[in-house]
Amino acid sequence: MAVLKNKIELKNVSKVYETRDKQVEVLNNLSFEVHENEFLVLLGPGRCGKTVLLNILANLEKQTSGTIEFAGRRPKMGDLGMVFQKYALFPWKTVMGNVEMSQKLKGVDKKVRQEKAQEYINLVGLKGFENSLPKQLSGGMKQRVGIARAYASESDILLLDEPFGALDAQTRYQMEDEIIKIWEKNKKTIIFVTNNVEEALYLGDRILLLSSRPAEIKKEYVVDLPRPRSYTDKAFLEYRNEIVDNTDLDI
Repeated sequence: MAVLKNKIELKNVSKVYETRDKQVEVLNNLSFEVHENEFLVLLGPGRCGKTVLLNILANLEKQTSGTIEFAGRRPKMGDLGMVFQKYALFPWKTVMGNVEMSQKLKGVDKKVRQEKAQEYINLVGLKGFENSLPKQLSGGMKQRVGIARAYASESDILLLDEPFGALDAQTRYQMEDEIIKIWEKNKKTIIFVTNNVEEALYLGDRILLLSSRPAEIKKEYVVDLPRPRSYTDKAFLEYRNEIVDNTDLDI
């Protein structure tokens, strides 16, 4: 059996927000590893703290207690590639302008950064739309821009926060297939947040099932289903039923 390399290791991570009259505990003593090049899914109910955890991993905010160790240097604020549930694109910039932005902010030469941006635009299937504005794109295409921008950050860790939650069902299924194809072509470590059991099973190598707030890890599932996966496969449905029986989600 191959030895899995840890990309990130969290030890006893908690997050508490202080308000004027009380404390709000969001994360409670989370400990887990993220393996190199894996597709890890964080599955949990709405408002349980999943986004807070991603923000902590991205160095956008700090944990109250506990430690986070990265293989190598911890990325600086904004260095990790992130894809949000809301499209978070610059509406006045073209597809090319959005995708090249992280490299532009780092001072990379225009020709170099646009060549790199073009590589990722092609990767997500948007060749020919380089000069289009976000308002000219469908919801699925906008999320492809967000994914390309995350890849163009040149981080080997991507954080995706319910990126398909706002899409219609058909587009959501298409985007699930697309993100797997992209990940298989250009392996990076992905941490994907969702509150959808089927989506978690369809995408993940491993699922960490989180409780309602304050989030704790209820159980870990190693998804040993072959790819491509089917929503109607017997083994898939058996996994689904087991997770649903153990979840705090409102099914």
